[in-house]
Amino acid sequence: MNVEKFSVEKTLINLYNLQLILSEIDIIKTLRGELPSEVKDLENEVIHISTSIENFEKSLVDFKKKINQDKIKITNANNLVKKYNQQIEEIRNNREYNSLFKEIEMQKLDIQLAEKSIRESEGKINLIEEEIKNQNKKNKEIQIELNLKKEELKKIISETEVKETYLLEKAKQIETNIDTSTLLSFNRIRNRAKNGLAVVCIQREACGGCFYKIPPQKQIEIKMQKKIISCEYCGRIIISADLQNKK
Repeated sequence: MNVEKFSVEKTLINLYNLQLILSEIDIIKTLRGELPSEVKDLENEVIHISTSIENFEKSLVDFKKKINQDKIKITNANNLVKKYNQQIEEIRNNREYNSLFKEIEMQKLDIQLAEKSIRESEGKINLIEEEIKNQNKKNKEIQIELNLKKEELKKIISETEVKETYLLEKAKQIETNIDTSTLLSFNRIRNRAKNGLAVVCIQREACGGCFYKIPPQKQIEIKMQKKIISCEYCGRIIISADLQNKK
């Protein structure tokens, strides 16, 4: 291992430079804002609406089948009523007459129930068709919004991807000059920090990340650059302003 390559001072400078580059990348990602997640949410909503429309259309088919079945019932019942009425004319005893009369009444009741079922099915079909119409209108509006946001995101990406690619490559180069253990620690701190800052400078005798007051002796140690020192409160790596100017 090249000791000079991983000296504390050079490591701190490399960490600070790496932080600057990654912060620039964070700014690029901030420019995109919530667009990626908004696009994803809209895409999911389109899928949800499309599924709802498919389910409504299946229900339409079922209700139309039910209407056809009820119409067949009515036709069959009317045929039986006609047949029984013809038979009544030929009957000569009360027992057979009463039996056929009851059959006619049952068939008429079945006709009424089937007609009621048809009316109910037609009412539901009207509601479903109206809902499909509303869903299609909503889907069209969301598609327009989705296309606009996709175009906006595409434009931002096209404007920033060259710079982002350059910065990522530059970050990789700097990472080769930082020992693995320190780099892992840096990434852990950065992932944990809300603003993505893993390396900060002393500001007014305090940590530049959380503004926790740094004891005087600790400030001297930071300026001496003999070891990597982290904030006792937030865990960020602290460097002196002198080192910041050497970047």
